[in-house]
Amino acid sequence: MPDHANDIPALVASRLCHDLISPIGAIGNGLELLSLAGLPEGPEFALLRDSVESANARVRFFRIAFGRADGGQPIARAEILSILEGLARSGRIALDWLAEGAAARDELKLVFLLIQCLESAMPHGGRIIVEREGGQWHLTARSERLSIEPGTWEMLVGGKMAEGVPPSLVHFLLVGECARAMGRAVKTVLGEESIALSF
Repeated sequence: MPDHANDIPALVASRLCHDLISPIGAIGNGLELLSLAGLPEGPEFALLRDSVESANARVRFFRIAFGRADGGQPIARAEILSILEGLARSGRIALDWLAEGAAARDELKLVFLLIQCLESAMPHGGRIIVEREGGQWHLTARSERLSIEPGTWEMLVGGKMAEGVPPSLVHFLLVGECARAMGRAVKTVLGEESIALSF
């Protein structure tokens, strides 16, 4: 089992996300001050505001997905919804978070990595549903046009690691390690218009 206290890539990700949050927040505060000062809010202003909100949500998402997971540290449901709502505003994928209550940070890290895996298979948009029943997490993706590369998805269930994985698919590499560190296994069911994941 990897030593998460010394997981250097996760520490680097946490540091980068931590350092990026402040300037992004400052830009958002600056836009708010300009608005209060009476600056006309044209399409350029709206574009900047939406971009800042999207960047803020994505950095917060990345901080959990790629940063250090301190065991069972809880993340409140309100914070989770805030992050996901920010992401949904800038994308073509709707996300229904049906899990009640807070989520342990290590479990949420794996859920967020799996959400990215599902997004990778949905270039034309669709819907992702996240549920939790007892101690089991269930993620379902539905889209009329899924793009599934079998070799890539085999990495989720401990199959042979694909060679030459591009940075855009690094989350597939991290899922297996994250699941093993928790003593869990990810189950996948790949269909023509849906994907079901659970752990």
